[in-house]
Amino acid sequence: MELYFLDTYALFELFKGNDGYKRFEKGVAVITTRLNLMEFYYILLRINAANADHYYGNLLNFVVDISDEVIKKAMGLRFASRAKELSYVDAVGYTVALEKNANFVTGDEQFKDMENVDFIK
Repeated sequence: MELYFLDTYALFELFKGNDGYKRFEKGVAVITTRLNLMEFYYILLRINAANADHYYGNLLNFVVDISDEVIKKAMGLRFASRAKELSYVDAVGYTVALEKNANFVTGDEQFKDMENVDFIK
């Protein structure tokens, strides 16, 4: 089974019910990081605070750890790609996806032409 890494953009699009992201609702293996959940939780606090804890809790089962090696590689990627202005969280997420042989799912423009990315608006 293919593995997919959902970044914060993807998590929010799933939450909104974007048809392009429906295939990730069930029947596929997905992962994310606690950092992505942090960003998503902040978004939820702004738009749906009453249910923020519920959504956060439901996503905890999909969280993978971030190793020190991933952090170093991610910061190397961020430095090498500084023209793209990747966020720390995005650089870590993309690196985790590469390390786990997962497709990185996002709609963030910075990733549009990068390898191993399922770019969905």
